[in-house]
Amino acid sequence: MRAILIGPPGSGKGTQAQFIMERFEIPQISTGDMLRQHVSEKTPMGTQVKIIMDSGKLVPDDIIIKMVQERIKKPDCSKGFLLDGFPRTVKQAEALAMAGVQIDKVIEIDVPDDEIVKRLSGRWTHPASGRVYHTTFQPPNRAHHDDVTGEPLIQRDDDKEETVRKRLAVYHTQTAPIVGYYQRLSLRDPQGLPNVIKINGQEPPLVVCEEIFRFLA
Repeated sequence: MRAILIGPPGSGKGTQAQFIMERFEIPQISTGDMLRQHVSEKTPMGTQVKIIMDSGKLVPDDIIIKMVQERIKKPDCSKGFLLDGFPRTVKQAEALAMAGVQIDKVIEIDVPDDEIVKRLSGRWTHPASGRVYHTTFQPPNRAHHDDVTGEPLIQRDDDKEETVRKRLAVYHTQTAPIVGYYQRLSLRDPQGLPNVIKINGQEPPLVVCEEIFRFLA
């Protein structure tokens, strides 16, 4: 089973990825992790990547595709894999297909923008300990203050509403169209692959998980 999990930031992809990995015994392949590993191990590809990243440029798709191809040949991918953070654009999805990487399942976790903003912009953090609170779901005893130390909480830039909405705009423009690409691909494929499903991410995590499991079974 070779699957891709798609959804906006704050949709619960990380939680569902863990459920999928444990249930189906497949690895989660993170392109970010692969890049960091190649750089840290100073492989020939890692040396090339480091030069590109140090110059402030994006790592080209062909290098990412090559890393994915190498990764999925490893023994732990014998039962399949779950792609995380790639592809991010239709162009990358097309490059993946051109490289012969077959995708069987595409799961889109759908959550309205206003709900995402509510989830993310309500988060406040105690910087010293890393404790996280939420104004709606897990409020501190005293507004904007840590329960343990009483120290002020901060809101990370990534969690501010303006930033969240910008991230959502990028998702809708660049990543969400991938779903349509795979739907069109399935219509042309003799076996109807990949299978594509949209799941309501506003349901409780375990309900979402059960629906994903039924789809992947």
